[in-house]
Amino acid sequence: MPSERIVGIDLGTTNSLVAFMEGDTPVVIPGDDGLNLVPSVVALDERDQIIVGNSARKYLIETPERAVYSIKRLMGRGIEDIQEELKLFPFRLAADMQAGEVLRIKLGDKTFTPPEISAFILRQLKRNAERFFNAPVTKAVITVPAYFNDAQRQATKDAGRIAGLEVLRLVNEPTAASLAYGLDKKQNGVVAVYDLGGGTFDISILKLHDGIFEVISTNGDTHLGGDDIDNLLIRIALDDIKGDMGLDVSRNGEAVATIRKAVIEAKIALSAQPSTKLDIELSGGKRYQREITREQFEQLAQPIIERTIGPCKQALKDAKLKPEQIGEAVLVGGSTRIPKVRALVEDMFQRTPHTDLNPDEVVALGAAVQANILSGGSTATENMLLLDVTPLSLGIEVAGGVTDKIILRNSTIPASATQYYTTQVDGQANVAIHVLQGERELAKDCRSLARFDLRGVPPMPAGMPRIEVKFLIDANGILHVSAREQRSGKEAEIEVQPSYGLTDDQVESMILDSFDYAEEDFRQRQVIEACNEAETILAALDKGKKSPAWEQLTSDERKQIAKLQKALNQVKAEDDYEAIRRAIDALNQGTMRLAELMMDSAVATALKGKTMDQADLGERPQAGHPVAKADFE
Repeated sequence: MPSERIVGIDLGTTNSLVAFMEGDTPVVIPGDDGLNLVPSVVALDERDQIIVGNSARKYLIETPERAVYSIKRLMGRGIEDIQEELKLFPFRLAADMQAGEVLRIKLGDKTFTPPEISAFILRQLKRNAERFFNAPVTKAVITVPAYFNDAQRQATKDAGRIAGLEVLRLVNEPTAASLAYGLDKKQNGVVAVYDLGGGTFDISILKLHDGIFEVISTNGDTHLGGDDIDNLLIRIALDDIKGDMGLDVSRNGEAVATIRKAVIEAKIALSAQPSTKLDIELSGGKRYQREITREQFEQLAQPIIERTIGPCKQALKDAKLKPEQIGEAVLVGGSTRIPKVRALVEDMFQRTPHTDLNPDEVVALGAAVQANILSGGSTATENMLLLDVTPLSLGIEVAGGVTDKIILRNSTIPASATQYYTTQVDGQANVAIHVLQGERELAKDCRSLARFDLRGVPPMPAGMPRIEVKFLIDANGILHVSAREQRSGKEAEIEVQPSYGLTDDQVESMILDSFDYAEEDFRQRQVIEACNEAETILAALDKGKKSPAWEQLTSDERKQIAKLQKALNQVKAEDDYEAIRRAIDALNQGTMRLAELMMDSAVATALKGKTMDQADLGERPQAGHPVAKADFE
């Protein structure tokens, strides 16, 4: 067993997970609520404290201006890239946002960058793992869409650093899925991994051979997923409401959030049943009702689903393979549960897709496998090797605004390549290096990653200097570029800090802030958790007062409970964890007899009309069991 746990994290658009290798088997670590999936939702509560996951969901509807979801779609992107999202997402950007700057999103009166918001999710996953192991967790493998560009990968690494995690490796999501699949199947062959998640689509073709996972080609779209289907259904609902009811609720954040929740539930329901009904309560007591059949849904979603065909064909072409040469098609991502998607994959690859692994969990499980490989591994992973590829070509701008590709897409990483250039002007002392990513021939059509200057080149006639430009792309897909004039030895280098990435100073500031406010953050967390527990107990007590057991208490006992209940209600509004904790414990102690009477009543009801042999009472709680929600249900 490794001395320190390295966990695998799937930082997803819709849900996020953390996993580890338990012996020879990858296992997902559940959260506080016992669920494996942590919704990728972040909210700012009434006390201006960060809430993550299921508990943050209610804010999407009640106070959408204080909540954010699908933040992954904004990672490493600029304001000009996200105009479509802003039409339906209840995101508010900082008023002073400038083009080319890191996005800043307002939650309440505070602003956060996408890496910071992602860091809140990662921090929650880190806490879940630390609670599970009862030990610190500081190292992780994090998955990213295969088609994430350099800026998006850098933003993901920034998020990890802010969350207090050393990101040992970024692994492409479909590649991670193949690791989990390969561990499960233990067979050789060519596999197509079709990954349609909430916000991104990837297709990767891999060759599995004696523990070596070699990515032959990859393709996809970082702006295609289940969110697009949701947005389509929302637009239809908004148009219906405006046309049939005369209500324009498109600018009402709460109404849009309510509609979004309803259409997502309908989408999920239609994967299992032939029809479902939308029933949405609007302001003024009005209701929007509409029945949707699976056939109608599939017709609406077909153009979006069919956008995955092009990348699949290109990936096959790049791999120089025909569909019949694919041994297995593996489905990844929650959106692959849609029957129409499964039918498309079956038609595309001419075989029934592999669905044995949970599409929501398979990426996290694969990340855990890669984490195990990096930590020295177990017998299950000691002979496994991962050979991934870069999804987009990398190069520089040369004379005339042309892109000269230095590392071609689908090159196995880590990779390095060198090209030689010279000057165009006599006596030129400085050479500007403009680093690009993309497949287009002209620099203006590719993504600008970085610019730097090679200075101090000795004056020479044009064409005489010999400038060596070296690209090195590491195992995370992050690029390092150096330039050297060979005759003089002058050199310059850069670890690419892409547009919309955070500077080292910004990241360091965020990390220092997390340290500076760690004690206060922990104190606030204790208060929030105590308030949540108080709410649960008070709600349970209200139910208990309606049971026959309440009438069996003496008048003095009922008065004492009412006094303790009032005390807890009063202290709950204060910012004092110890006081809330004392009031909870006092109410628990004061309601022990009520809990016992309720249990006795439940037992008597279960035994009524039965012999002892017929009664199945389960395990009886110990005497003095304090009042808890379960006792009243």
